[in-house]
This record gives sequence, C-alpha cells and structure tokens, in this order.
Amino acid sequence: METMRYRKSKKLSRDEQIYQISTMVAGNFTLQQVLDRLAGAAVKVTNTQACSIRLLDDETGDLKMSATFGLSEAYRNKGPVTKNEPVIKDAFKGKAVVIADMRIDPRVKYPEASRREGLVSQLTVALIFRDKPIGVLRLYSPEPNRFNRSSVSLARLVASQCAVAITNARLYEQAIEGARMNEQMNLAAAIQRRMIPDKAPCICGLDVAAVYQPCFQVGGDLYDFFQIDDHTLGVAISDVIGKGIPAAIMMSMFRGMLRAYADGGYQRHTLTDVVGKLNSAACRECRDGEFVTLFLAVIDTRTRTVTYCNCGHEPALLVRDRKVQELSTGGLVLGVMEETQYLTETLEIHPGDCLFLYTDGLIDAMNFDRQLWGRDRLNEVLVKYPNATAHCLIHTILGHRRRYVGLAQQVDDTSIVAIRFPAGTPTERPPDCPQEMLLHGTTDHHD
Repeated sequence: METMRYRKSKKLSRDEQIYQISTMVAGNFTLQQVLDRLAGAAVKVTNTQACSIRLLDDETGDLKMSATFGLSEAYRNKGPVTKNEPVIKDAFKGKAVVIADMRIDPRVKYPEASRREGLVSQLTVALIFRDKPIGVLRLYSPEPNRFNRSSVSLARLVASQCAVAITNARLYEQAIEGARMNEQMNLAAAIQRRMIPDKAPCICGLDVAAVYQPCFQVGGDLYDFFQIDDHTLGVAISDVIGKGIPAAIMMSMFRGMLRAYADGGYQRHTLTDVVGKLNSAACRECRDGEFVTLFLAVIDTRTRTVTYCNCGHEPALLVRDRKVQELSTGGLVLGVMEETQYLTETLEIHPGDCLFLYTDGLIDAMNFDRQLWGRDRLNEVLVKYPNATAHCLIHTILGHRRRYVGLAQQVDDTSIVAIRFPAGTPTERPPDCPQEMLLHGTTDHHD
C-alpha cells in the first residue's frame, strides 16, 4: 500500500514538472530564464543527477553550453562540442544516444572531465522544432547503465517540450528587441525629418515646392535650400547609395558639409570649388561601395540665370515651351575619386520656365508587372501642365505615378523639388513689393 502511494505521488510530481515545462511555452520569459528552468525541471522529471542544454550555433556549427543543472563550472567549460561529433550526429538523426559508461566509451570527447565530475552514464536527445535540430538535451547519472527505454521515452517528451519553450523564448526576445529597434527607428526618422526643410524659401520671382517620401522610416535622400542673398537661392538634391539607418547617417554627415559651405561659401567660392571640397570630404568619409550623388544649383533672379553642377545624379529637367532639357553637365559621383574635375554650366532663365529636380526613386517606381514608371512618363506629365504652380505640379506627378504603380511595394526613397519662374513676376524685390507678388514655397514630408 505504501509502495503504491509512493509511486502515485512520484507520478503526480513528475506530471506536475512536465506541466511546469509546458507553461513556459506560452510564458513571456527571457531565453536564459527558460533555459535555466528547463534544465532544473528536466533533472526532476527524469530523476537524474544532472542535465545540460546545448544550443546549436548555425554559423559555427558549435553547440554552445547554454544551461546546466547539477554540474560544476569546470565541467561546463571543459571544451567545445560540435555537430560533427558521432553522438551529436546520431542525435540529430532522431536517435536517443545512451552511453553506459562515459569513462571508457570512445565516443566521449572528455572522459577525464567526466571522471572528475563523477559522471558515469549519459543520455543525449536532440531538441527538434519543426523537423530542425536546435540543440541537445543531455542527462547524466553517477550510475552505469542508468538509462533504459522508459528513461528514453521520458527524455524525448521533455526534449520536445523544451524545444517549443526555447523557440517561444527566442521569439519573445526578438519581439522585445524589435520593439526597441522600432522606437530607435522612430527617433531616427524624427531627427531626419528635422533635417529636411519644413518650408521652402520665399524669394520674389520664384515659386518653390518640394516633397520627401522615404521608402522606409529613414533613408538616404536629401534636398536643401540655401538663401545666399535676397535674390540668390542655392538648391541641392542628393542621394546616398544604400537604404535605412546607414544611408541616413551618411546623409546627415553630408548635409552638415553642405550647410557648412552655405554659410557664405557660395559667395566666396565658385560652384566648382564648392563641389570639389564636398567631393574631398566625401572621399574621406565613404567606404568601399559607398558614394553620394548630388545636383547643386544656384539661381540668381536678378540676372535670370541658373548655374549648376550635376555629380552623377539624375539630370535635373528644365521645362520650357512644352519641351524638356536635361541638365547633365558636372562629373563623377562624390566620394569615389578625390582628383575628379567638375564642370558647371550657366543657363538663362525665361519667364514660365520650370526647374525640376528629383531622385531616382521617382522614375524607378514599379508596378506589379515590375515595369518602371520611367523618365518618359515623367516628361509627358511635365509638359502637360505648363501653368501649374510648383506645388500642384509635384502632386500631379505623384498622382500619375501612384495610378501607374498601384499598391506595389516600392524600394527606394523619392524626393522632388520644383522651381517655377512665373511669367510677369518681378525678378527683383523693391522695397514696396506687394505681398501678393510673393509666391510662398511649400514642402511636404510623406511617411
């Protein structure tokens, strides 16, 4: 009678331990918390002396000692175990590997460590999740031939529960890390949005508008304005090769360079000098495979001219009399060759002209058939609306593109700057210039 009560009590205790293991599957525990609890529970459920859990590192092929119960620190650090060892190979094939005496079995890699630890027999079963091994569970006993068929069945049951609990804990940690990264990305996006001008400059004789649409929370596009004096405006649009945070960091550095030269630099130096200095700075900062495209222009409303340099960027477009002229004069992208020579070109501006700057995300947008919207479609829209304000022109173009690509996912940022030179608007701002003659610029940040 006492024996039956003991067996019943022992079975209830074991069932309780198995239940405790199963609760870890749905619990919000860190991976290490789960591993430590599983190691202790495995020893109690199987009524053995010690346990170890090793998890597979897919890159190195090693099985990292991740948790133990009943083992010394010396035994934990006895040496590496790899997936190519005979016992691990058999376990990963679905076998339960029993070693009757670790002191003499040739498959044991560290027999001396086993003797010092007082371990004799060992049972190894794989931790399998969705038919993929993620590690091994090992049970140890000071007795020889300790593990029989019943022990193997119980160990398999425990290992299957452990595999699910470990996977759940990993997913939980990834979710926590993802939330933390998302918060950091939101902060980075907010900082980057502050770098994009929140309004276009107000210069008599110019109608200026711009838009920025990052593909992800942060990106590598940039546009900026530099009001040199009351009749001269500098405008830049740029794209850093790459996506996400690395491109955003590089772009923030490059914006700092642009701003440094904006503080009087465009008055003291020629546009060629400024671009050369920007290229030298970019060469110092860019690593292999990194570079920056730039279109930089200076517009003088008094002389009715625009002077520009195109550094490997999409050519800006000068729209005049329903015709489109590409502005390509310049040189190589920035950050590749420090000795690169750059050219500039000066064009006369006519009333009614429009200067249109953009990054390649505008024309490289694809529909579900993976067909590009393209430069030809852009040109068709530009010449179709010769009298639209800069703001209306940009949003009309974006509307045409949206209808073409539909809901297809895009993979590149889009930045646009449109500068209209309205007919009849004075090119100088006299002291009594009426308010209605000022064409206020607009910018949009689209998330």
